[in-house]
Amino acid sequence: MSCAHPPNKHTQRSYRQSKRMSATSPHAIGGLPAGTGALALDTYELTKRFGAFTAMDRVTMRVEPGTVHALLGENGAGKSTLVKCVAGFQRAEEGSILIDGREQDIANPIVARALGIGMVYQHFTLAPGMTVAENLLLAGGKTPALIDWKTKRAELKDFLATTPFSLDLDVRPSELAAGEKQKLELLKQLYLKPRLLILDEPTSVLTPQEADEVLGHVREFARSGLCTVLIITHKFREVMAYADSVTVLRRGKAVHHCRVPETSPAQLAQAMMGGEGAESPSSPASAMPVTRKPVASGAAIALKVDGLKAQGDRGTLALHDLGLSVRAGEILGVAGVSGNGQRELVEALVGQRPRLAGTVTVMGQPYAARRAENRELKVRSLPEEPLRNACVGDLSVAENMALRDFDRAPLSRGGVLNFPYWRSRAREWIAEYGVKTQGEGAPIRSLSGGNVQRAVLARELAGDINVLIAANPVFGLDFAAVAEIHSRIVQVREKGGAVLLISEDLDELLELSDRIVVMSEGRIVFETSAAEAERHVIGAHMGGGHHEPLQAAA
Repeated sequence: MSCAHPPNKHTQRSYRQSKRMSATSPHAIGGLPAGTGALALDTYELTKRFGAFTAMDRVTMRVEPGTVHALLGENGAGKSTLVKCVAGFQRAEEGSILIDGREQDIANPIVARALGIGMVYQHFTLAPGMTVAENLLLAGGKTPALIDWKTKRAELKDFLATTPFSLDLDVRPSELAAGEKQKLELLKQLYLKPRLLILDEPTSVLTPQEADEVLGHVREFARSGLCTVLIITHKFREVMAYADSVTVLRRGKAVHHCRVPETSPAQLAQAMMGGEGAESPSSPASAMPVTRKPVASGAAIALKVDGLKAQGDRGTLALHDLGLSVRAGEILGVAGVSGNGQRELVEALVGQRPRLAGTVTVMGQPYAARRAENRELKVRSLPEEPLRNACVGDLSVAENMALRDFDRAPLSRGGVLNFPYWRSRAREWIAEYGVKTQGEGAPIRSLSGGNVQRAVLARELAGDINVLIAANPVFGLDFAAVAEIHSRIVQVREKGGAVLLISEDLDELLELSDRIVVMSEGRIVFETSAAEAERHVIGAHMGGGHHEPLQAAA
């Protein structure tokens, strides 16, 4: 790549000089504090192995102080391993980490925190039984035995007023939607005033408007000189709009370094995928283009929801007489700011949450989300956070792939489970869906997020489908996996299935949907065809500007 800049001899000499510095340097742990304000981060030939597998191979990277530095790469490229070493959650076997030009032995997260390093993880690290206020105080690690809550609540309210979003201090994370949990994770770190803030897919469950708010705030935070930001993302739009520099990892190696004004999404995609023939992000190699046909005007209503009511986790009504319908061969997108009833809607439809009132029918038949009905009416689901909602983590990949039909022939014969068939089918699906795993016998929790989703996708899309309920189906995935999953969802539609797509990514909805409805405060408040959709109009309804419920379209 023309703008790659491997370390020159002067840089290598500086690293070697830094490595010789005494551990009793005033900048090291055990001496004086490392300083305040944005810090400079360097990694030099950082290497991390897991057994015979090299997850990170001699990665050298420079992150300038007071900048936003993006880290790009496919799942398994080594991004998370790199930042976990910087944040003290893992230790590299070889190489060095330098803070402000001084080598540091970041043995654990406590050392990282003392250096001013904070990290927001893709997977939540909240205490679910504690309130938002308690989680914020807990993040500091120095909670007094006796807390003056009147003073602390005033401090927290003042802090929240400086951020682009707010949360109820008395709510518990177990009652929050995924997008709200992500905001709380970010707030925890901002509250601690870090010198280096590491963000792992921070906008995966935010709407485009929320993402712009969050990333805009983070960028201003960096440019103020208070903090340096290292962000893992798969979204080229975010890199081009908010980052100053970018590093691309591929198969554990740093293969491309560049300032953002000097690159393009096509170049970044090529660096991620490797080779001159790599596709641009708009048409990745894994994408399978499907010719879209208009929804037949006389198509049968495959899924109909009428007058649905469901309670939220705090005992208040989360769904208010909600109605919608999806025709065979149609994708209906459900937009909305996280926390407006989308999670409760999905859970009520798939049987994870009781329905207080209303009816749900599939192909004209009553549907209560029982296992037998799922099989007979051919209803499938791709839930949010699949490892938690669609898998048993300690069971193998093959066993998880068999959860839907383990008691049906040929997986079971005369009441005897046919394990060899489970394994052989799993191997076929692993190959077909490109699931990266040590084998069908590996625990599914050992897979990366994208590969867990692929495994669930293989199970849920097997056979004929009348209705597919998909909730944030590409949460935290790289662009190649996103394109593949989107293509398979569109194929369900093209084969005559009805798809209810709930997503907090408006770009995803505009790309895939035939029709879009907006949820606000547990109601459907707006509807438009995707072809005529206007982003600012949808955004206004998502923001709660209009609250008059619409009747379900026939």
